[in-house]
Amino acid sequence: MGIRTTVTLDEDVLNRVKDESKASGRSFRETLNELVRDGLAAKQNVKQRKREFRINPIHTGARRDLNYDCIPTLLEQLDGPEHR
Repeated sequence: MGIRTTVTLDEDVLNRVKDESKASGRSFRETLNELVRDGLAAKQNVKQRKREFRINPIHTGARRDLNYDCIPTLLEQLDGPEHR
């Protein structure tokens, strides 16, 4: 048994729930509850997937003797003073 409450639905949402209710042959209440449950479950699945994402560092061959913070200095270190 549920709790009775008042919810304001946007017109497009109301129409989609009504259409789904008619297509499935279920009541508006049953259809709305199912759609809300499905939406909450999908959101939970997305949160769980986000936690599983990992990046494993790999050596890219970057040289420690180069200054990567200053592009002109980096170009001079790689190409010499005539880099321009």
